[in-house]
Amino acid sequence: MSPTPTPTPTPTGTTSPVPPRPGVGPCVPGTTYGNPLPSPTVTAAKIRDGFNFLEGPVWDATTQTLLVSNMYDGTGPQGVQPADILRYTAPNTFDMFIAGAGSNGLALSRDGGSILAATHDQRSVSSVRLPDKVRGVVAANYQGKAFNSPNDLTVGADGTVYFTDPNFQRANRPDQMSGRTSVFRVKNGVVSLIDDTISQPNGIVLSPDGRTLYVGGNGTGKVYKWPVNADGSTGARSDFASLNGSDGATIDCAGNLYQVSYNDGKVHVFSPAGVELGTISAGTNSTNAAFGGPDGRTLFITSGTASRGGNTGNFGLYSVRLNVPGWPY
Repeated sequence: MSPTPTPTPTPTGTTSPVPPRPGVGPCVPGTTYGNPLPSPTVTAAKIRDGFNFLEGPVWDATTQTLLVSNMYDGTGPQGVQPADILRYTAPNTFDMFIAGAGSNGLALSRDGGSILAATHDQRSVSSVRLPDKVRGVVAANYQGKAFNSPNDLTVGADGTVYFTDPNFQRANRPDQMSGRTSVFRVKNGVVSLIDDTISQPNGIVLSPDGRTLYVGGNGTGKVYKWPVNADGSTGARSDFASLNGSDGATIDCAGNLYQVSYNDGKVHVFSPAGVELGTISAGTNSTNAAFGGPDGRTLFITSGTASRGGNTGNFGLYSVRLNVPGWPY
């Protein structure tokens, strides 16, 4: 079904409240931004398709490249999906960056020196150092129990990692979460539960000032938000917007939320007040989005047709130029 209708917005300026991390990103503190969309309905252009299942795009400003997970059909008795991390260089070059990464959602560490990955192969959150590609563990389990299949993640200014744990890539492995799908945070190696009452939580992102956490409920038809305290803990959850099929998410420098819907192949753009500003169409089943490009105003979207067996999926990378640059996360 379609998302709940929202009022037609009146474009208003929003000020970026905090600076970006040093050396990364186009967000300028004190800047007032207008409507991020050129029109209420925008269509992204396809860069290239032919990939099995793309997810987790993230922009590396140091190399001016986009990293993205390419997931394959499940293999072996447990049916676990292998995945590589590909690197895209404009205008149309893709190369293997990390083979066998086992990853879904990706982010960058606050210093830009590591990839943080939701790795369903090991049911963990991992870090991979960019210079030598050595993999480490950020979160291995919760109270000694294996996660389902960490899916997407975002990073706070103090390095706190927030991530979602639906069961989409758990495959045939035992359920150690007692049927719960959850939102977690990990700070200084300690994993804390934020919420275990949301059916299939998916895309997750922080507001530019780090004071609000957004999560899409893939199985609930809602997008949620939490206030974030100074120590990284969260307050009471509230509903932010209605959206069917929430998948990945990103945010721009003005705090507008870009929530991807797998079901309709669109990115739904919401103001910080929860008003839907418009949509961006890309392919058939959209999975995630990330800002990038030299000025941060290019939105990259992963979208396509899922495999019906034998790695027959056809996913592509799409892009569109917008009026407001994206927040680096």
